[in-house]
Amino acid sequence: MDQLVAPPGWPRAVRPPGAPGWEQSAVSWLLDICPPEFRGYPVLRRHDVVLARFAVLHVEACQAAARRGLSEARGVLRDVTDQDTIEAAIETWHAESARLLGERRAVGLVEEALAGKRFVARL
Repeated sequence: MDQLVAPPGWPRAVRPPGAPGWEQSAVSWLLDICPPEFRGYPVLRRHDVVLARFAVLHVEACQAAARRGLSEARGVLRDVTDQDTIEAAIETWHAESARLLGERRAVGLVEEALAGKRFVARL
């Protein structure tokens, strides 16, 4: 029997590729990280690889929004709040950017696995 391997960055909520029910755990996780409206599209419910592609693009759009928020924070917020709040907002954008970086890796790995890629253990 082949060893089940989940590569570094694999989401904890998703069973390793090849494990019983791993695809369903992947679909559930993908739907959880996407906007709730995605649950209403039949094509995304029936085709896990299509759902994964939508999830990748959604996370990438969130990354772009975080970059924009970070780049605009001081200029946009200076007339509506104090400097301490602006710095806290910037720290929040940095934290969100880091979270999204991990999420992008995870969703990309799930997309690859749903498309048939199998991962092997490395020494």
